[in-house]
Amino acid sequence: MKLLKSLTLAASTLALAAASANAGEIKVGSAGGVTGPIAELVGPILAGRNLAVKHVNDNGGLLKGDTMTMVVGDSACDPKAAVDTGNKLVNVEQVVGIVGPSCSGATSGLVQSVSIPAGVAVVSDSATAPSITELKDNGTVFRVAPSDAYQGAALAKIVFDAGVKSVAVTYANDDYNAGLAGVFAKEYEALGGKITANQAHEPNKASYRSELSTLAGGKPDALALFAYYGSSGISIVRNSLENGLFSKFYAADGMMDKSVIEQIGAENLKGRMWISQPASDQSNASHKAFAAAYKETGNDPAAPYAAHGYDAAFLMALAIEKAGSADRAAIPAALASVSTAPGEVIRPGEWAKAKALIAEGKDINYEGATGAVDFDGNGDVAGIYDLMIVGDDGTWQTR
Repeated sequence: MKLLKSLTLAASTLALAAASANAGEIKVGSAGGVTGPIAELVGPILAGRNLAVKHVNDNGGLLKGDTMTMVVGDSACDPKAAVDTGNKLVNVEQVVGIVGPSCSGATSGLVQSVSIPAGVAVVSDSATAPSITELKDNGTVFRVAPSDAYQGAALAKIVFDAGVKSVAVTYANDDYNAGLAGVFAKEYEALGGKITANQAHEPNKASYRSELSTLAGGKPDALALFAYYGSSGISIVRNSLENGLFSKFYAADGMMDKSVIEQIGAENLKGRMWISQPASDQSNASHKAFAAAYKETGNDPAAPYAAHGYDAAFLMALAIEKAGSADRAAIPAALASVSTAPGEVIRPGEWAKAKALIAEGKDINYEGATGAVDFDGNGDVAGIYDLMIVGDDGTWQTR
């Protein structure tokens, strides 16, 4: 019996040694606006990505025990910076895929100049411009956040149903904000609302009083504001209130940050500002699994796009596992395969289960922290939205 145990132990030791010898490192790019106008939002998103990587590495790793490593690149919410970051990730770091970037303009710049020509799969967790749908991407560009073709329509209905029959529209002149404003204006007018003015503005100006005076000239009921909080959004709201030009504001997720309240004051925004943002079904078992694990990292699972960050990174890992190798060319098709029915449902954290099923040749269907992530032919997903208001405690709350 002792001899049998010794032989068994020796065999196990050899198997572990062989696995260790075969194990290596598989690099995935983690591009995001670490600096720039939404830097405060990006920290929780990166934490979501990193949690997914931890779940992979703590439960068997990729393929033959390879470590999944996220190589961070700062796309700065800027197309040029994103191209530079993409070149470094793809051509220097030799990543097999990229999660991110955060912003739509940065995503468009990176994929068109770098990842599409290189055949590298990109899964963005927060790029939402409708224009991304139309890219000739050879099936390599995906996103787990819904297109603003949905959000713009949802926000337009929210505004119209609130009894707001006329608005002025101002938007920052970039892919995300211009695209969202265009969808909003079209849908709002289709519902019967009146657009009294519709103007682009340049970011990072010291004052927007002149632009706001023009926008207020038609005496609209509210201002529909499409901007990043850190570049022009906060200044526009402050200038409006200080000069008595607008007292009601509707905005999208580019304005969703605690700094908006901190800099303008909860007492000045309560009952005056409403913000739409992509959301998750918090009653869903997948979201609950993510939320419990994410809280243990010391972060708030309700942070904008944190759950999307997790899903994007976990899906990239599933695709590598499904492809059976770190071959860049095999990953895009695998992404579509692991995210849709039929197949056994995989939830956040269930890496060991997914790995075993894939090894058995069985189909899987990832149901994410954000809900179903069934990619359509354009790499897009549908979604749901929350409407955020300033609550009695002086923080953003779901209405």
